[in-house]
Amino acid sequence: MPLRLSTNPKKLRVCRQSFLYNWDIDNFFEVDKMLSKNTQINRDQLEMIALEQLVPANHLVRKLEASIDFSFIYPLVQEMYSTERGRPSIDPVILIKMAFIQYTFGIRSMRRTIEEIETNLAYRWFLGFGFYDKVPHFSTFGKNYERRFKDTDLFEQIFYRILKEASDKKLISSEHVFIDSTHVKASANKHKFEKKLVRKETKAYEARLQEEINKDREEHDKKPFPPDKFEKEEFKEIKKSTTDPESGYYVKDERTKQFAYSFHAAADRNGFVLGAIVTPGNVHDSVIFEPLLEKVIEKQGKPSAVAADAGYKTPAIAQYIFENDMTPALPYTRPRTKEGYMKKYEYVYDEYYDCYICPQGQVLKYATTTKEGYRQYFSNPIECEKCPLLSKCTQSKEHKKLIQRHVWEHHIEEAEYLRSTQENKSIYAKRKETIERVFADAKEKHGMRWTTLRGLKKLSMQAMLTFAAMNLKKMANWTWISPEMA
Repeated sequence: MPLRLSTNPKKLRVCRQSFLYNWDIDNFFEVDKMLSKNTQINRDQLEMIALEQLVPANHLVRKLEASIDFSFIYPLVQEMYSTERGRPSIDPVILIKMAFIQYTFGIRSMRRTIEEIETNLAYRWFLGFGFYDKVPHFSTFGKNYERRFKDTDLFEQIFYRILKEASDKKLISSEHVFIDSTHVKASANKHKFEKKLVRKETKAYEARLQEEINKDREEHDKKPFPPDKFEKEEFKEIKKSTTDPESGYYVKDERTKQFAYSFHAAADRNGFVLGAIVTPGNVHDSVIFEPLLEKVIEKQGKPSAVAADAGYKTPAIAQYIFENDMTPALPYTRPRTKEGYMKKYEYVYDEYYDCYICPQGQVLKYATTTKEGYRQYFSNPIECEKCPLLSKCTQSKEHKKLIQRHVWEHHIEEAEYLRSTQENKSIYAKRKETIERVFADAKEKHGMRWTTLRGLKKLSMQAMLTFAAMNLKKMANWTWISPEMA
């Protein structure tokens, strides 16, 4: 009788399962020969071994230890310790190294860091502990911070000491500086707040702007504003957290509304952080630009070019950069004109006669300079009433077109011209490899996406230690000489 194969899917499935079963039975003993089983448990085995032998030769902690002599910390904290009373203190270098372990490896808290140190041999080696040395309690660092470090600039000094070490090793390239900021979510419930009326903060360039405004008004035969006109207090309503009052309410879009802090930082073209300032999350980036850049200039010297995103493209910042003999690398920004209306660039500014000329040839004459620093130019309403472009020009019921020009707007125009040069294009393109990469790594690898700390001083400590750890890590990797294989 000939062999026939069934076309019924159920029968075929049964045949296949039967075949696999028979194959497993036939090959069971062969498979058993290939499978290795550990029959020895060596957990209680005693061995003579040094901790030095258990840390891999190229482990990051070895690179960190080789990159800098941490004894530089002793002179910085000497005045914070008493030599006459009290119990012997824990070595301050160990305290700072514990913080470096937390921020270098992105551990979420000091409590968790201590747990890791207890079981991680590489961390013990980095701290100089042996197998049986007792690890400090997790509250030790917090107590020392409150009693000794809180109102000092210790962490800033540590940051700049590591930066100087990198500079001495010729790793810093600060001819181009890249500035930006990022928001760090505060440890505060966004639904627990109270509304308060607060005074608007004074901007760093306020005095320069007031001087420029009065000078401009005098040139146009206008009376200068008296000092009290500028010194008039202005207030704004804000949401203040009841959990962390020093944080700021930050609104990015409908989905992102939270209390946060802003970490403002500057980086060089190699990705080293050159300086940092922490503010509440509701402080605009442009307000901190000058203080941050001044810190960089003080420590690293004046850069030839400064690159920043659109949030920093303001007349005051452009003026500050040009007046200090630096070149701005700023991006293109879209005109903010209402849809359907003519753009500002369609009106030609005549610098010689100090007026604007509309597309129909009408002259918009200078009227005044406001205390905010804007020159105002108005059209003739009699001529505008009959203009065929009136509906695309203005919504004024009086048929009068107004154009405002900042007293420092020529600096913005110069920056816009430089934006199209090949040099500025290449400088601005480096932002994604430098400052944007710094913030991405800080959030992804070093625990900076949100914070468990509260208060501006503690957040400043976190920022300085995080950026110091990142600089130290980069310096350690770049200067490390791998040991030769035996």
